Amino acid sequence: MRTIKVTGKGDLKIRPDTTRISVNLTEPCREYAKALERSAESTEKLKDLLSKFGFSRTDLKTLGFSVDPEYESYREDNEYKQRLVGYRYRHSMKIEFDSDNDRLGRILYGLAKSELEPEFSISYTVKDREAVKNELIGKAVCDAKEKAAVLTKAAGVVLKDIQSIDYSWGEINIEARPMGRMLAKVANDCAGESYMMDIEPDDISVSDTVTLIWEIE
Repeated sequence: MRTIKVTGKGDLKIRPDTTRISVNLTEPCREYAKALERSAESTEKLKDLLSKFGFSRTDLKTLGFSVDPEYESYREDNEYKQRLVGYRYRHSMKIEFDSDNDRLGRILYGLAKSELEPEFSISYTVKDREAVKNELIGKAVCDAKEKAAVLTKAAGVVLKDIQSIDYSWGEINIEARPMGRMLAKVANDCAGESYMMDIEPDDISVSDTVTLIWEIE
């Protein structure tokens, strides 16, 4: 059986409708148990803060968490050595909401005025990610079919039934980052009750591919 294998590509430009604030909390502690305790306390304080802006406590999602040993170098008998001095926790989280510059400004102001001094970044995405993925797959399949029709016509063969469809089902990054990482204690230098945010993110470009194999005769 003769076959033809064609890879189709789907491209989309999506208007972002969701704002994501990624927050990183970190702190060194002398003991491992203390690092866990401080992480839990800081996370609860962050949830308390966000609840003032209409979020539920479960809206804050963890992206990553670790507690790592920290060492310091010292010299002994003309040799450099290392010794354990404590542990540092790192807790990465995100909060998402319908894009609203006024709400964003109030949240960032609250973060800057809090005692947590978190590191944070702002990005934009879409609420219905599955719909975007499905549309991309559809476009990629249509592209493959169009290419296959052109190729078989040019080669003088007939396109018959599809024998297989290969799709990776990998994660598609649907995110725009118009602002870099910031420290709340730096942003704290701004005055006022809320930061004036005038951000209009550009459309997000995404693409995906699908490979199809047809029988030909």
